[in-house]
Amino acid sequence: MRGVSELRGGIDLGGTKIQTAIVDATGEVLGQARRPTPTDGGPAGVAEQMAEALREAATMAGVEPSELQGVGVGSPGDADEKTGTVSSAKNLPDWEGSFPLGETLAEALGTEVRVGNDVQVATEAEFHLGAGREFQSLIGVFWGTGVGGGLVLDGKPWLGRGAAGEIGHMVVKRGGAKCPCGRKGCMEAYAGRSAMEAEARRQYEEGHKTDLFKLMEKHEKPRLTSGIWERAIDHGDALAERLIDRAIEALGTGVASAVNLIDPEAIIIGGGLGIRFGERYMEPLTKEMSKHLFVDERPPAVRVATLGDLGGAIGASLLFAR
Repeated sequence: MRGVSELRGGIDLGGTKIQTAIVDATGEVLGQARRPTPTDGGPAGVAEQMAEALREAATMAGVEPSELQGVGVGSPGDADEKTGTVSSAKNLPDWEGSFPLGETLAEALGTEVRVGNDVQVATEAEFHLGAGREFQSLIGVFWGTGVGGGLVLDGKPWLGRGAAGEIGHMVVKRGGAKCPCGRKGCMEAYAGRSAMEAEARRQYEEGHKTDLFKLMEKHEKPRLTSGIWERAIDHGDALAERLIDRAIEALGTGVASAVNLIDPEAIIIGGGLGIRFGERYMEPLTKEMSKHLFVDERPPAVRVATLGDLGGAIGASLLFAR
């Protein structure tokens, strides 16, 4: 019989959703829950919903949160693994400063909480349990609300001084489009879903035709989700196609530059847009990468993440397996 002490919780905090999971020592998910990320209430309101979603997953798994070995959290922004504090999570509501997320959740759940970068932990999940299992070095590129990156080098996570892997903020065009981070020309300024939506709205207001916003209203979505982008492209929406092509160009350019520096065995493409479009746009993405690879006769393998929406929560739980 599986011991309760072997079970770990994982919380994946994203710009649009909070995904939780209860995971055993083999990586099997025994309970899960999902809630929308609050659009108001600041960090405290987000933390409250995270705790509720974890309790819901624990109930499904037949365990109390306080009985878990611990709960790992994958968070956007600057997640300090030593203190559990999260700063400057700009894709979350009113999260400009620092907030003691680990401490707040530990008090609410009655167990130890460890906090890591959301994309790094999702990358480690793919390395141990998903699309990256055959490799010893890889870059995770998570294409979603923003564009995040994670690194595994020589079989070990690479965090640098705490901010390694921010591939979305590699400059792909000097003096280019303004990024949500406030700088110009970042990959995320062209490929992040938030930036893509802002550009789509700007062009729509200038008179360019698109069904993106009609589809958003029809399906009662507050944002242009990956599903809305897919529907628009399936309908032959010219503006949606142009912006996705623009995103692919930026992704290929930025990823190739990272490959030239690190020379990993593989690139794992994840995130909402990455999982939705990774296979569909694999050929143009690798073609764009090849234009910029210094050693173009030996490109890295490119794989789409296989753990899906649960990858981030599973990866967060692995913070207790390092």
